[in-house]
Amino acid sequence: MKRLLWVLFGVVILGVVAAGGAWVWVQREVQRAAAPPGAPTVEFVVSKGTTGRGLGRQLVSAKLINDGRMWRWFIFRRGAFAPKAGRHLVSPSMTMAEIATALESPPLPEDKPFVIVEGWRLRDTDAALAAAKLITPGAYVEAASHPERYKAPFQLPQGTLEGYLYPETYGVVPGAFNVEELIQRQLDTFAERFYLPHREALARGKRTLHEVVVMASMLEREEPVPAQRAIVAGILWKRIDKGFPLGVDATSRYSLSEWNDRKAFLQRLRDTTDPWNTRHRKGLPPGAIGSPTVESLQAALAPQSNEYWYYLHDSERRLHPSRNAEEHEALRRKYNVY
Repeated sequence: MKRLLWVLFGVVILGVVAAGGAWVWVQREVQRAAAPPGAPTVEFVVSKGTTGRGLGRQLVSAKLINDGRMWRWFIFRRGAFAPKAGRHLVSPSMTMAEIATALESPPLPEDKPFVIVEGWRLRDTDAALAAAKLITPGAYVEAASHPERYKAPFQLPQGTLEGYLYPETYGVVPGAFNVEELIQRQLDTFAERFYLPHREALARGKRTLHEVVVMASMLEREEPVPAQRAIVAGILWKRIDKGFPLGVDATSRYSLSEWNDRKAFLQRLRDTTDPWNTRHRKGLPPGAIGSPTVESLQAALAPQSNEYWYYLHDSERRLHPSRNAEEHEALRRKYNVY
């Protein structure tokens, strides 16, 4: 009998030890992060109506925790847990307790898309931002007129950032919009999409970055088909190198309040003193005439060598290059382009 009691006592002791070991193991797993310290944060979305226990599978799928069962145990032991629906920034370096605290915090503000159209001038973007009630009129132009406020892996121009602010759809938060932050994001996108992938080619080429940007801004307006912009670039660079006026009428529209104001445009074409009139002035215009896309920038950097000196577009905007003035005039008459 006494021996049996000692056996039962031993079983109880072993059970207690095993339970204690299991408890220690569970606590260690709950406190162990899914990744070493320093892992980058990611955006995790809590859907409306999702329960705290129900988040376990999603957190495992996002590689933010290792075991959904441990998460459910943690939530059970933690007690009250009310995750807020929306977007949250969390990291796999966080413990479950830290993740839970982050998911109970106010979510990130909901941003809305704002489209900056290819070829837009600073004033066009300014007008669109003002119409969306994100800025007071003129705030974007003013902020873009101080390049010294911003950072870039290339030398920023003097005067304004026209041509360097990449046209793209950007997420903005109404009520918490900062115009200088948007401009910095545009510069960062310009660097990411064009400058960094092409900086070696820029260093080897005979054109400066600024010259490429100015040319690209004209190509964006002059040629609607991206695949044909290298042909037009070849013609325009050839004209510059040989000392001929560019004859790009889009430059005469740049300083107009309304781009499509035909009456004001025709007056500018007749003004031989206008520095933007490339029918009369030789060389590049004083600056970029809008925001070029990467396709235009690439065409300006790597123009297609060709035999053409002129080009025009028909009523369907198809490109027709020509080798000399006689061919050009014949195409004018054929397509009624004047």
